Amino acid sequence: MENCIRLDNINKSFGKKQVLFDVSLKIPKGCIFGLLGPSGCGKTTSVKIMAGILKQDSGSAYIMGGLMPDLSLMAQMGYMAQSAALYPTLSAYENLKFFGSVYGFKGHVLVERIDKVTDLVGLTHELKKTVSAYSEGMKQRLSLAIALLPDPKVLLLDEPTVGIDPVLRKSIWKELYYLSDQGVTILVTTHVMDEAGKCHRLAMMREGVFLAEGTPSEIIEKSGAKTIEDAFIYFGRGGGSDED
Repeated sequence: MENCIRLDNINKSFGKKQVLFDVSLKIPKGCIFGLLGPSGCGKTTSVKIMAGILKQDSGSAYIMGGLMPDLSLMAQMGYMAQSAALYPTLSAYENLKFFGSVYGFKGHVLVERIDKVTDLVGLTHELKKTVSAYSEGMKQRLSLAIALLPDPKVLLLDEPTVGIDPVLRKSIWKELYYLSDQGVTILVTTHVMDEAGKCHRLAMMREGVFLAEGTPSEIIEKSGAKTIEDAFIYFGRGGGSDED
């Protein structure tokens, strides 16, 4: 299967603190890939390198076969940051209209895209409110809508369902599966074990390295555990190996 996202021997430090250690990863086209690990383990740094926002110290990152960072590739990607990057004094609709214009949409096409993504995240009736009046969960939903605006081929989502209620979370996962079936490659970072189990494939991360990688069932079987959580504890204690 064709790999859509590839990291080759990525190292990254901030000052004297190294946060990624020789990280390598291959994500097939159309796969929902989960990056599971606690806060500070290197998930967000990895995603920012994939998105072309951060430059690694060494190693290479490829998206759809192209070496990142590449502006033409970045235009085909949707990226949702862990911290909402929104304009608080503008309404939700004005935020969507601005980001839609950045992606090159205008007129009725832009209106249709806004209608579609806001319906998905349950914000259709909240678009006139300024973002400063939004709860954290609503800001998260708006950020996800913006990431979906360009109809991306690659979707990078950093903790996308934090603060979102279970009913809407179920609806969002249904849409992610639909997008995956259409060939969209999706990377989701999470620290929630049951969310990790929804992914087609999964990598467990701790202190800047990958502990294990495979389908959720493969990881559970390899660890001899009964749950994703127990498997993470097993690999975190040094059980198993990094080999598939």
